[in-house]
Amino acid sequence: MRLFERYIVKNYLKNFFIIFIALDFFYVGVDLLTNYNAIPESANLQILYALFQAMNAVNYVLPLSIVFGMIVTHFSMIKSNELICMYASSISKRALIKPFFLTSLGLTCLYIGLNATEFAYAYEYSTNLKKYNRISNSSEDLFLKHDNNYIYFKKLDPFKQVAYDVTIFETNGVDVTKILRASIASFIQNKWVLENVTIVHKPIVEALDDVGLRFEKVSQLKAMENFKPRIMDNVYQSEHALSILDGIEALRFFETQGVNTAKIKATLFYQLFFPFFAPFLVIFLYYKAPVMGRYFNTALIASAFAFITLVTWSGLFLLSRLSANGVLFAEIGILLPIVVLGLIALYFYSKR
Repeated sequence: MRLFERYIVKNYLKNFFIIFIALDFFYVGVDLLTNYNAIPESANLQILYALFQAMNAVNYVLPLSIVFGMIVTHFSMIKSNELICMYASSISKRALIKPFFLTSLGLTCLYIGLNATEFAYAYEYSTNLKKYNRISNSSEDLFLKHDNNYIYFKKLDPFKQVAYDVTIFETNGVDVTKILRASIASFIQNKWVLENVTIVHKPIVEALDDVGLRFEKVSQLKAMENFKPRIMDNVYQSEHALSILDGIEALRFFETQGVNTAKIKATLFYQLFFPFFAPFLVIFLYYKAPVMGRYFNTALIASAFAFITLVTWSGLFLLSRLSANGVLFAEIGILLPIVVLGLIALYFYSKR
C-alpha cells in the first residue's frame, strides 16, 4: 500500500469510527429513553438490553457511517488543501477513490459476516428482555408441516432447543396412519429425540373383524431430521429475522415442503445485498464531489451529499420492507436497486 493510500485509509477509518460510535450511542440513548418504563429493573439485564440494542443499531448506522465517513474525510482534505496537492502530484482520481472503496467494501463484508452469526438475533434478544425479562422466549401452540407429517408443539424453547407436549401426525395422502405423542423432545445432532413416546397405530379398516387401533409405548424415538428449532420459531415469530446460515437452511428446507419462502428470501437478500449500497454510493458521491473549495460552497455540498445518502438509504430500506411483506419480489425490491446502483458506480469509475 502506497503512502497516500495509507493516509487516506487512516483518516477514513478514524472518521468512520467517530461517526459510527456517535450514531450507535445516539440510537441506544433514544431507545432507552423511549422504553425506560418497559426495560427490566435488574441492572444486569439493563446492560444486556443496551448491548443488544447497540448491536441492533449496527444494521442501521453502519451503512450510513460508511458513506458519511467518506464525505467528512473528502471535505476535510479539501479544506486542508491535501486533495489538490495529491492531484498536483499526478495521483489520479481513480487511484484516490480506491482506498475509500476497498475500505468501505471490507467494512461491508465484515458486517455481512456478522449477520451469519448470533449477531443477527440481537433485536430478538432485546425484545425478549423487554417483554419477558429473559433472552429466550418460548413459542406456544405451533402447528407445522414436515414432509408427510404434521407436528404440533404445545411449547417450544428455541434457545434451549427443547419442546414440550409434542404430537406428530403421520399421513399417507389424506389419511392419518400414525399418531405420536411425547412429553418432551430435544434437538440433538440435527434430529429431534422424543422421550416417553406413545404411538397410536391407525389401521386401514375394511371389515368388522379387522384389527383396530394399536397402542405402543417407546422410551425414546428419533424423528424430524434437519427441522431446526430456530427455523420453526422464525416461522411462528414472523417479526424476527434469521441469520444468513439459518436463512439458507430454512430456504432449502421449506422449498421442499411447498411453503411460501418469500419472507425468508427477502431477509436473506437484505442481509447479503442491501449493505453493498454504501460502497457503491461512496464511488458515486466521490466523483460528484468538488476538487477544491474555492468556487463551491463546501458546507452546502456536504449537506446535500448527506441528504442524498439518507434519501437513498430510506428508499432502499422501504423497498426491502415491501419485499419482506410480500408486496414486491425480493429480486425486484432489493437485488435490482443494488445492481442498478452498482452499475452506476461502475460507469463513473470506468468513465473517469
